[in-house]
Amino acid sequence: MTAVIKTGGKQYSVNKDDIIIVEKLPEEQGKTVTFTDVLMITEGEKTIIGSPYIENAIVTAEIVEQNRAKKIIVFKKKRRQNYRRTAGHRQLQTKLKIIDIAASNNKKVAKKAEAVEEKKLVKKVVKKAEVVEEKKPVKKVAASKKAAVKKTKNVTKTVKKNNKET
Repeated sequence: MTAVIKTGGKQYSVNKDDIIIVEKLPEEQGKTVTFTDVLMITEGEKTIIGSPYIENAIVTAEIVEQNRAKKIIVFKKKRRQNYRRTAGHRQLQTKLKIIDIAASNNKKVAKKAEAVEEKKLVKKVVKKAEVVEEKKPVKKVAASKKAAVKKTKNVTKTVKKNNKET
C-alpha cells in the first residue's frame, strides 16, 4: 500500500515501514504523528485520489529522530564592489518511520468528525442567539419631538430676521 501525504509544504510518497525526512515537526522523539492530509492511496490495482484530500484516510508515523541537515554554504558577491559575504545554514528536520496507512471508511472516525462539526455549529448558533438577546431595541425619537426641534429652529430664524430689520 502506497500513499502520498502532504507536510511542510511538500508531498511525500510513502509505504509502510519507510523512513522519510521531513521539515521539523513540533513533537518529541518516540511519539506518533498522524497525517490526515492524504492526497492519494494505491493498493494493488485500486487507486483512490482525493479532491484535494481523501476523507478519513490516515497515515501514522513514529518520530525516530529530530536533527539538523548538512550545512549549506550561502555565498553572496557583487563584482568590482569588494563585497563578499559567507554564511552557513542548517535546516531543522524530523526523521519519521511510517507505521500504518489506512484508507478507512471507518464509521467511528466518521461519527467523531460529524459530532465535532455538530458541536461547532451548535456553539455558533448559541453565540448568535446570545448576541441577539444582548442587543437592546433602539428607542425611536417621537415625531412630536422632531417637530418641536424644527419649530424652535424656525423661531430662532424669524427672531434673527426681526432683529436685523430693527
